[in-house]
Parts: sequence; C-alpha cells; structure tokens
Amino acid sequence: MEDRVLSFLEALLLGLVQGVTEFLPVSSSGHLLLVARLLGLASGTDPEATPMMMSFVTLLHMGTLLAVFVVMRKEILGILRNLKGRLTFLLLLSTLPAVAFALLFGDLVELAFRGGAFLGLAFLLTAAALFASLLVRPGNGEAGRPLEAMNWKDALAAGTGQAIAILPAVSRSGCSLVPLLLRRVRREDAIRYAFLMSIPAILGGFVFDLRQIVADGGAGLSQIGWGNLAAGILAAAVSGYFVMRWMLRLLTRKGLAILGVYVAVLGILILLDHLAFGLVF
Repeated sequence: MEDRVLSFLEALLLGLVQGVTEFLPVSSSGHLLLVARLLGLASGTDPEATPMMMSFVTLLHMGTLLAVFVVMRKEILGILRNLKGRLTFLLLLSTLPAVAFALLFGDLVELAFRGGAFLGLAFLLTAAALFASLLVRPGNGEAGRPLEAMNWKDALAAGTGQAIAILPAVSRSGCSLVPLLLRRVRREDAIRYAFLMSIPAILGGFVFDLRQIVADGGAGLSQIGWGNLAAGILAAAVSGYFVMRWMLRLLTRKGLAILGVYVAVLGILILLDHLAFGLVF
C-alpha cells in the first residue's frame, strides 16, 4: 500500500482518538491502528508502518504530553524543585522494568505480534487487567493510601504493569493503574501517579521514533501538512486534558469494569473478523 496525503478530517479524528485513548485504559495504539485501518491509512498490523503514520503518531504524543503537563503541573513543579526527592525516586524505579523489558525483548515482541490476530488478543489482555480491578474492595479506592505513603513496592508493581504494556496495543495506563489499586493506593492518587509515569514513557517513545523519522529524512512529514499536524496535536491535547480531568473525578472501580467489557467485546469482534470475515483485518 502506497502512502497518501493525510486529510484535515483524518488528522483531526486521529488526534481525538489519541487524546481520548492515551489516558483511558483502553489502548491508544490499538485504537489508532483500528481507525487507521478503517480509514485506509494502514494495511499491516502496525499503526506506524508507513513514514507518514509514524511521523504523525509520534507528534500526536506531544499533544497528549502537553495535556499531562497542564493537569499535573503542581506535581511536576514539585519534582523539579526537589529532583532528589522521594517521588523522583519512585518514578525512576517505576520506569526501570519497562526499560529492561524493551532492551531484552523488544525485537522479539515486535516479531511475535505481527500476526493479524494480535490486536484482538491485546485488547483481551487489557480487558483482563481491567477486570482485575474488581478484586479491589468497594470503597477501598477512596480510603486507600495517599501518594505520600507510596513505597518502592508500589512503584515496582506499577512499573511491572507498564512493562507488560510494551506488548503492542496493550493499555499502558490500565496496566500501570490497576496494580496500584490492587495495592490499596487511593484511587485519585493512583491515577495521578499513572499520569506522572506516562511522562518518561511518552518522552522515551518520542525520542526513539524521532530518530527513525530523522533517519528517513522526514519522508512522512510532507504528506501530513502543517495545518493538519497542528489540528491533530491540538485535538490530542484538548481531548487528553478533558479525559484526564474526567478520570480524576469520576473513574471508579465500576467504570474500569465497564471499560473492560468494552475492550473485551472489541477484542472478540476483531478476532472474529480476522478468523472468519476479513472485513478489516
């Protein structure tokens, strides 16, 4: 499949999908791939398979990162004022499992998940993680330990979940959030910590992809257009901001279970399509 020029509406739609699904525990990469396939922008099993999509998805992450900076500005300023503090240490500890997993198994993961069924299986894995939140006792989410009481075990649990989410189309936010809830960290503080964990993850992915974009000579940028690029990044930033605010106020144990049902149904439909119908995959 040859690359084609991205339209304004496609750029806007992909930006909205990125912003909404980056922080909701439903897998942004999985939804971007699904939408890209429906729009005819991807023909393989990787939403960034073409130079255009790699460039666009990489830069869309800057929009969601901007949303994190706005919503989490107080916590970020606190970290910058005390770089040797406890929260900095915990975030570094949470980042280590994903870094180790990527270095040791990154190539194997990419090869193993090139089959057409991987997206459906990844959604089902995300659903299983979200259903695990039902093990948290009702009411415990608000009465759990605050961010200030988190310890190294909490940080490693969240980091291990984030490492699992290196598997393509598995939700990073879901796999880092649920372990914190299971360890009885207060719901809002668990969500805030998961948001903070996204900063090194997004920045690391951006730097890695940017190297590839530069190596390709920016071949995909000309097919996007500066207006489309700006629209997509803005859509990702604005939608990401509102989703983050919604999660902090309203995402409960029941809400996680409902999202789990959604991604489970989506995964089953994708598997059925791949195995029997071939309409999208």
